[in-house]
Amino acid sequence: MQQYALIMRHEDGGKIASPEQMQEWMQQTMNWINGIAAQNKFVSGTGLPFDNARVITTRDSKAVVTNGPFGDIKETIGGLIVVKAESVEEAVEFAKGCPVLQGEGNSVEVRLIASNDGVH
Repeated sequence: MQQYALIMRHEDGGKIASPEQMQEWMQQTMNWINGIAAQNKFVSGTGLPFDNARVITTRDSKAVVTNGPFGDIKETIGGLIVVKAESVEEAVEFAKGCPVLQGEGNSVEVRLIASNDGVH
C-alpha cells in the first residue's frame, strides 16, 4: 500500500466565507475524513491557514518575499491530507468526495508520496 497526498486547492479570488459557512464546510470535511479513517486509510492531515503566510519568488536572481498566499496568484492551497491506497485510482476516489470541490474552480491534486527507499 502506498501513501498519497490529497492537496486541496481553492480558486475563490480571496472571498471570505461567513462563520456559519466555514463551520458547515469544516463539518463536511471532518465527515469526509472520518469516512476515510473508518476504512483505516487516513494517515494525517492539516489545514494551511493564510495568516502570516509568505510567498518567496526569484526576480533578477534575488529572493522576493510577498505577504500572501494572495497577490499575483488566483489559486491557494487550503490544506492537505495523506491517505493510504492500493492505487492512484483508489486515492482519486477518496479525492472525489472532498467538500472543497463544491467551490467553483476548486480542485484536489492527488500526488504519490515518495517512499524513503526511493521505490514507488
